[in-house]
Amino acid sequence: MHGKSWARMISVATAMAAAVLSFYFQPAIAGGRWGADYFPNVELTDQYGNKHHFYDDLLKGKTVALELIYTHCVDACPLETARLVQVQKMLGDRVGKDVHFYSISIDPKRDTPPVLKDYAEKYHVGPGWLFLTGKREDIDLVARKLGLYYDPAFNRDGHSVDLMIGNEPTGQWMKNNATDNPKFLATLISQYMSIGQKRQPEAVKGTSEPRPINVTSRGQYLFATRCAPCHTIGQGDAIGPDLLGVTNVRDRKWLERIIAVPEELLAEKDPLATALFKKYKEVRMPNLEMGGEAVNDLIIYLKERTDATRPVAAGNAAGNKLEQSQ
Repeated sequence: MHGKSWARMISVATAMAAAVLSFYFQPAIAGGRWGADYFPNVELTDQYGNKHHFYDDLLKGKTVALELIYTHCVDACPLETARLVQVQKMLGDRVGKDVHFYSISIDPKRDTPPVLKDYAEKYHVGPGWLFLTGKREDIDLVARKLGLYYDPAFNRDGHSVDLMIGNEPTGQWMKNNATDNPKFLATLISQYMSIGQKRQPEAVKGTSEPRPINVTSRGQYLFATRCAPCHTIGQGDAIGPDLLGVTNVRDRKWLERIIAVPEELLAEKDPLATALFKKYKEVRMPNLEMGGEAVNDLIIYLKERTDATRPVAAGNAAGNKLEQSQ
């Protein structure tokens, strides 16, 4: 699809998002049914070992953003977490005060509090965001009540890639894709904080009214939506390595496989994939389910960005940086 077509599609999607905002942000009816008589009050444990009752301690009187994850996920969870870290930074110190982030593990057998704490630290998660575990039957009940349960028979992740945003005092809830544009998610959450209050929602860092994303190619769109939460091009390492110059120093076939099936390279104990995995705190690169055409478009974009930024110097710098990972 040509750049203009992608830009047109994103513009339409942004306009639809604005329409969604205007629809959902209507005054809520006080004393709605989404309260103590609906949500379970089961006990969950956070990454610090603290106990919480789901309704009384985590939901009651709060604005919240909740998702399901598990730390060994090879599909969407790493992208979800990295995306929400971007959102958390935009919301600043309001996270933990005006809105509370919760990530609930669907793999409580392996995801003990220390494992969850380590996972949060790998992604540079800030204050006000709890990673929670508990009994499997309690987590399943919470997931069903939140509308986040997904039959593992139809999805190897065992959960949907959704973020549930709610304002418990007003009884208003909304589900949105957890990997959506971070500016849109931050604006959405900020709006939910203000429901039922007289004051206008505070401005979100780096955001304004929803507007089209400026893209000129499908590769740029793929990088912005799939890769940018963990990587930069020429701005230094983030959760994962800086990708400037990567097309100059890596074999094309290897690049195609690390983008399309990163979990297979790790399973095969590929030396470079293993070295990168260890260097970047064992953060798993997700399988983003990109087909051959999408992979090709993304590689072309990475090469174009490299060629446009001092091709020789940039390529050598990136090569030296990546070679140190071996």
